[in-house]
Amino acid sequence: MSVLVLAEVSEGKFKKSTFEVTSYGKKVAEQLNTNLVVLAINATENETLYKYGAEKVLNVSNEALATFNAKIVANIVKQAAEKENSTVVIIDSNANGLYLAPLVAVNLNAGFASNVMALPSSTSPFVVKRKAFSSKAFNNCEISTEVKIIALAKNSYGVFENEVSGTTESFSPEIANSDLTSESIEQTTGTVTIADADIVVSAGRGLKGPENWGMVEELASILGAATACSKPVSDLGWRPHSEHVGQTGKPVASNLYIAIGISGAIQHLAGINSSKVKVVINTDAEAPFFKAADYGIVGDAFEVIPTLIEKLKEFKANNA
Repeated sequence: MSVLVLAEVSEGKFKKSTFEVTSYGKKVAEQLNTNLVVLAINATENETLYKYGAEKVLNVSNEALATFNAKIVANIVKQAAEKENSTVVIIDSNANGLYLAPLVAVNLNAGFASNVMALPSSTSPFVVKRKAFSSKAFNNCEISTEVKIIALAKNSYGVFENEVSGTTESFSPEIANSDLTSESIEQTTGTVTIADADIVVSAGRGLKGPENWGMVEELASILGAATACSKPVSDLGWRPHSEHVGQTGKPVASNLYIAIGISGAIQHLAGINSSKVKVVINTDAEAPFFKAADYGIVGDAFEVIPTLIEKLKEFKANNA
């Protein structure tokens, strides 16, 4: 018996989410008194995962897997789970994971719980707490199948070191056929992505035009943050659709979310509700976003943001 975690890999490197699901998987394995195995596809530096509790890393190296294909990866996860006799499979609740997890569940005839946010409260029966209704509610979900699939909500558990003496084993699964092919992939480089960011700086129509986005980007750069925007902004073409966050865009579960000139439509709030601390800057004191905010500034962004940038630069200089 074992617990199996699927690592999230980009250009050969593990994403931060991999360290979170590995940390979580280690604790689940301890609850079940078993071992943790991590499946890594086209990754380098697999020994990094030992620090977070991976006792074994199954290393798959195959150029045919350079582009993500949910059907093919789901079949590989099935083979790994059967090889390691895994009774719990843990996947990140990112875009790829939400495509992948149901296919893995079908392949393994397993029950599946998405958006899980805590360790199992019980292992017999197996019960996990998960988010529901765009994080407005929670439910305790019992998975009664022999094999259980968990999709862990981003930034819900945390990253914890739990170093073990691990091993890496080469794994050569059969590659399934798929009628789905990718013709091209456009990937942003050199910037912090929304999915990986601990801090997100987002702006809306209150900035009045794309020519004013420089101060948003400067603030994000100082904070080491990702930039984002509201749906109207991306619809107007001021910013790329890849930056659109909200219920109909990308979900955000950052440690800090700064909203500048965004009124707070219900669809936007649903998409960022999982962020831990929300800061709102808006001239309208009655903007709906203030009701969801942890901190709010009623003021003109064109005055507040330059002042904030100046103060942050001073703070960095004094603490260098």
